[in-house]
Amino acid sequence: MFPACPEHHGCGSGSATVSARSLRRSFTPAAPHWWRTILVVPFKSGFVAIIGRPNAGKSTLVNTLVGRKVAIVSPRPQTTRNRIQGIVNRDDAQIVLIDTPGIHKPDSVLSRQMMDEVQQSLEGIDILSLIVDATADFGAGDRFAIEWVKRFHGPVFLLLNKVDTIRKQLLLPLIDRYRQAFDFAEIFPISALTGEGCPDLVKGWLARLPEAPPYFPQDQFTDQPERFLAAEIVREKAILATREEIPHAVAVLIDSFEESDDLIKIRATIYVEREGQKGILIGKGGETIKKIGTQARKELETILGTHIFLELFVKVQANWRQNSAIVRQLDWHRQLEQLGEIQQEETEPRG
Repeated sequence: MFPACPEHHGCGSGSATVSARSLRRSFTPAAPHWWRTILVVPFKSGFVAIIGRPNAGKSTLVNTLVGRKVAIVSPRPQTTRNRIQGIVNRDDAQIVLIDTPGIHKPDSVLSRQMMDEVQQSLEGIDILSLIVDATADFGAGDRFAIEWVKRFHGPVFLLLNKVDTIRKQLLLPLIDRYRQAFDFAEIFPISALTGEGCPDLVKGWLARLPEAPPYFPQDQFTDQPERFLAAEIVREKAILATREEIPHAVAVLIDSFEESDDLIKIRATIYVEREGQKGILIGKGGETIKKIGTQARKELETILGTHIFLELFVKVQANWRQNSAIVRQLDWHRQLEQLGEIQQEETEPRG
């Protein structure tokens, strides 16, 4: 299970996860007595947001640095829809990584929410890192991403990803092209997949992060609620199991999440926009949906460390990406608010 965030951080059960700015504002700068007692070297902590175009490798990098899966990964673009915080814990530092949706021009209620997530990720952070696909030519999409970078007033790192797949001599012209477009504080060639260049990147971040006590417990690696993670894992398996027309039309909502000592029972609904997409997801004789469920269940059991009973349903909701009510339900920050309201109603005395 994910360790609970301390109540004074605002991340406890029933409350919405807060932004880096509000978390920093609510956190007492002075270290608690127990931390001052055992601290023998300067400890650094802070927030690093990672932004970039769709499919540039943001989620892969966060998972690699955290050392476990906190964000779903797919070869399809625009997989990440919400801000996701992964926490890198070291003996001398804690780096809170904010994974963001891919930067693109919004064309629906869903994509507008995704871009709102990117904007909010820029608030209260210490370092902004723009990750780009080093195997792709610099183009209009990259110029659009740099316009987003210009909104941040602080150090900006450029991460040239996928360098394990290209010849190193091709990097210099690409670096010069990006330097002409923006004055980056640091530039790091990396491979999010293999980890090449990542130790140097972390050192670069640490050099610019402030001395401060950790914002989260040392055994916590994400601030996501388990319900949201379950929905994301199911969505990932659905994306990987289907063809190109399905991914952007898939949404997963958790209908129930019941925990006992040695079992979690999860009921989830996969929403698509057309009957044809529903048929693809279910597959002949239910073969595809069974595959999705089996893969999701096994991964959730590994991550959550307990037995999982997973029941999946597929429903058609025409044009759900333009439906603001459904899009709001996909926002797990809002889901936590709703759970908190329900819990408050259940505990209030009835008269």
